[in-house]
Amino acid sequence: MTKLKIAMCQMEVIDNKEKNLKKAEKMITESKSKGADIAILPEMFICPYENDKFIEYYESQDNSPTLKFISKIAKKLNIHILAGSIPEIVIDKKGNKKIYNTSFFFDEEGELLGFHRKLHLFDVDIKGKVYFKESDTLSPGDKITVIDSKLGKIGIAICFDIRFSEISTIMALKGAKILIFPGVFNLTTGPLHWKLLLQSRALDNQVFTVGVSQALNENQNYPAYGHSLISNPFGEVIIEANSKEELLITEIDLDEIVTVREELPVRKNKRNELYQLKF
Repeated sequence: MTKLKIAMCQMEVIDNKEKNLKKAEKMITESKSKGADIAILPEMFICPYENDKFIEYYESQDNSPTLKFISKIAKKLNIHILAGSIPEIVIDKKGNKKIYNTSFFFDEEGELLGFHRKLHLFDVDIKGKVYFKESDTLSPGDKITVIDSKLGKIGIAICFDIRFSEISTIMALKGAKILIFPGVFNLTTGPLHWKLLLQSRALDNQVFTVGVSQALNENQNYPAYGHSLISNPFGEVIIEANSKEELLITEIDLDEIVTVREELPVRKNKRNELYQLKF
């Protein structure tokens, strides 16, 4: 399919998993009623973006109430769902525990097509403005993620991953035409970098980029910037939310990628004899 409708569920996340899941279900249901082919939830859509909450809310992939819930919704409504991310606990045979920030992609039959574990942990200290270290609780993933689906090949990365342009380039080289970034940018870096990064990754690779954030909740210790948006392959923002809770749905045409790559042949002009990515 070349045309598809994307729903960005910019939901306000609170410290209550059941209520967050009900909110997600409501927004996904509305997305389907308005013709969306895929509904995308934000990063950490079941819990506040806080290290202690990652520990409190983590779930195992094999026995996750959240993932079972999302799978049932996808099948019931016949819609693809990208479950932005949840804290995922993995316990090895020796009993060692690791918690990942993991996104899960379900098809319209409720089948899990794949998942992405955040590669780059958000460890920042901007003096007097924002301090956060995901590495206090989380472990990094080790795989770049491109998932084949009926909607086409989709690249998935999470929030801080977007700052590492090589990841997006590799996803595009692997055939992804849509790069999706669930995220929770903050009120310091969000206004400066969120839109710029999504436009840049779209422009770099001549693909569509989709960034889906939590809505601003001023009661949280780490309030989100919001402003979920989609950029087209020419680097233009075609739809953008504000900071409040909002459901945005828009149709994209993947044939735009072909047109842009013909009119502005960046790929054809690459000097692979001088530089290349190895993956």
